[in-house]
Amino acid sequence: MKGSWQKILLLIVFPYLAYCQVIRTPERQIISNSTIEIQEKPTSKKVMLKPISDERFGFQLAKRRKITRIPFDFQANLIIVPIKVNNSDTLRFILDTGVSSILITDPQIAKLQRMKFVRNVKISGAGQGTDIEAGIVLDNTIMMGDMIGYRQNLVVLKEDVLKLSEFVGSPIHGIIGYEIFNRFAVTIDFSTNELTLENPEHYKYKPSKGERFPITIEENKPYLSTMELINDKQNLPLKVILDTGAGHAISLDANRNNRIPMPEKVVKAQLGRGLSGIINGSLGRISKLRLGKFEMKNLVASFPDSSSYRMKGMELIERQGNIGCEFLRRFKVTFNYRDQYIVLKPINRRMKEPFEHNMSGIELMAKGNDYHEYMIDRVIENSPADHAGLLQGDQVMFINNKSSKDISISEIYKLFQKGEGKNVNLIMNREGKLFFATINLRRLI
Repeated sequence: MKGSWQKILLLIVFPYLAYCQVIRTPERQIISNSTIEIQEKPTSKKVMLKPISDERFGFQLAKRRKITRIPFDFQANLIIVPIKVNNSDTLRFILDTGVSSILITDPQIAKLQRMKFVRNVKISGAGQGTDIEAGIVLDNTIMMGDMIGYRQNLVVLKEDVLKLSEFVGSPIHGIIGYEIFNRFAVTIDFSTNELTLENPEHYKYKPSKGERFPITIEENKPYLSTMELINDKQNLPLKVILDTGAGHAISLDANRNNRIPMPEKVVKAQLGRGLSGIINGSLGRISKLRLGKFEMKNLVASFPDSSSYRMKGMELIERQGNIGCEFLRRFKVTFNYRDQYIVLKPINRRMKEPFEHNMSGIELMAKGNDYHEYMIDRVIENSPADHAGLLQGDQVMFINNKSSKDISISEIYKLFQKGEGKNVNLIMNREGKLFFATINLRRLI
């Protein structure tokens, strides 16, 4: 392959999906959707893409609309929006405030669209594996409802290493984020599963819309610095990323900040999967988070291991954590990047819901053409599933008398959070033999 490989730092983890960043090496490469500059060794070669007019470049609303509403699916605590790329059928993308570039995770899309890579890159991220290969594709049209993005540039994975479809339980083709949030005032209504995009010059805040908090946009990601971690000993101010691409409530980096205490009781867990492999860490409970007048108690928090959850090749912005959709889904949330604030309006019934974690001790992957073949990917030692005799590789056939064909992976995980002492009855398939098992749910943390 001609030319030198460039490297992009991209941390994408399930339940983390975040932090896309170009590493500026001596062979410099800038990827943005306003100007693209590519320089290769041994000779310097520059390719420039410039906007041809305000009407045909960047993101805008069709027919000069000021506002549009787009329904979304909410599965596995992730926001999934309908996207068309060029003349494609409707694809399913995760809406992620933490990703700076539009990412195609399913390489088949590039093949079907006959996309031509102008540059090969290597991507590294969280996990303990090696870098992976991707390509850069210029000058694409992105459509989401009445929103159109002209002359957009894409990062396309050569291999679907993330396997997001298997985690979510339905087809996932890519991830989109910063370009939308930077262009519009974006309201995410988790009570109606509706996304509202509004030209920021027309969006007007008023107190009836919720409580407003200042944010900063750093490395194309929204940071909030008005949150406090509260325990018996101290009130600790937190600077956190607001990450719609994360399924957890909060992730805290105790390794980089010794002021953040680890809970006394934790359970080792696989927190997600990055581009470079599995993200290991611990889960535990924290007493209280405070944000303005809002207080959340007894939250389940993730504590990634420093060895697997790291940003390779770049200096991290000073921060203490990451707020995900298990927290955000309790509000109607508006992001206004232009004026640098968010608005949170509580959804009353959601505010009363406790923060729970999977009480079964099994982690599933969705397989098959329709992603309704649920295989056990991992069994936590000494968990209810372990005591029930379940093993990695077992397949769920029926759960509480309902066929696996008639239930989503999100619904299964809701059953696993049903409550301590509740039973979940399963018919399983192990190497062609069916057997019955009962999981007696128990809080692991």
